[in-house]
Amino acid sequence: MSPTKESREEAIARLTKSASELETRTANARSAEISAHAVTSQAYKIIAELLGGVIVGIAIGFGVDRLFGTAPWGLIGGVLLGFALSLWMARRTANRLMAQAKAAGIQAEAIPFEEAGEKD
Repeated sequence: MSPTKESREEAIARLTKSASELETRTANARSAEISAHAVTSQAYKIIAELLGGVIVGIAIGFGVDRLFGTAPWGLIGGVLLGFALSLWMARRTANRLMAQAKAAGIQAEAIPFEEAGEKD
């Protein structure tokens, strides 16, 4: 048996097709990786907003207590105010992310949580 002979143009076409398929596969892998990094960075941003609001509230409450001698009421008020502020900022960020996903045409499917060993 002799190997099939293909013309130079056929070989170039076959190699070009293979290169295009490889480029498509690697581009999809890169875009998935970039997307995963973007999601992770947004999650860290929300966590930072939650922690940052409370820390700023503690600092302001501590300052009010030192300035006016109202310990511990300034600290308690600062923590509550910081917590409320951090929830508001995190909710605002989540709403913005949902609006961006909706504009991009991404529809998230609701998946119910099932405990391990739970049966239908």
